[in-house]
Formats: sequence, structure tokens, C-alpha cells
Amino acid sequence: MALAIRPLTATDESEWRRLWTAYLVFYETTVAEQVYQTTFARLSSEAPNEYRGLLAEQDGRAVGLVHYLFHRHCWRIENVCYLQDLYADPHARGSGVGRALIEAVYAAADGEGSPSVYWMTQEGNATARRLYDRIGTATPFIKYQR
Repeated sequence: MALAIRPLTATDESEWRRLWTAYLVFYETTVAEQVYQTTFARLSSEAPNEYRGLLAEQDGRAVGLVHYLFHRHCWRIENVCYLQDLYADPHARGSGVGRALIEAVYAAADGEGSPSVYWMTQEGNATARRLYDRIGTATPFIKYQR
């Protein structure tokens, strides 16, 4: 099956919504309709300093997504890249979708002159962590939240 990674467009809302809903279900959470609308508007706005999104397609069907954001960092002159959401349909897992999406974010970061891409996952997300351990470096930082 041919895999293609492409930027999210304004016409992708239904497929994006299907994938992002499945992502939220995986993390046992929900968001209000207003959050769906606002998030998609941000992702498809193409405004500088706004979230960006990519879709993975196999044979013309959306099978994965990634959201990322460039932001300033007090320890660097260049912006860094935060990869916030990564999801692959269960039937597409193990076929390279997650790796291709992360590598596409790496390429976007390189294109923006951003030396760092970082993300978080739940400690128990063993399937994803097997991939992350191959293409990234785990850090010793612990997340705190208000």
C-alpha cells in the first residue's frame, strides 16, 4: 500500500475529525464541539506561529495524523517544535505510518531551522514507545500540570 504524508487542508475536516476522535478515545477523553471547531480552524489556517497538521494516506484513505507547533525557547535563538498529537488507525499500525508522520515533522522542523522536536506520551503506551525509542531520545523530565 502506498503511503503519502501531506499537509492538512480545509477540505479534510471529516477525516481529521474521525482520526482525532479516535485519538481522544485512545486517551480516554473527550472535548467539546467548540474545541473541535477551534482546533481545526487553527490547524487549517496556515497562519504563522499557529498549529500545523499533516495527514497520512494509504491508497487515498486517511490513516493517521500529526499536529505540531513551532514556538520560542529561552535556551535557544531558534524556535523549537512541539509534536502534540500523533495517531495511526489501528489497522495501519506497524506499517510505518507513525514513523513517516514523525519524520515529516522532523523535515518540517529542519526546513524551519528548528533544531529540536519534542513530544510526550503516556508511560504505559508501550506500542508507541517502541517506535519512539528507535527515532527519538527519552528525556529525564517529568511533566507537571495545573
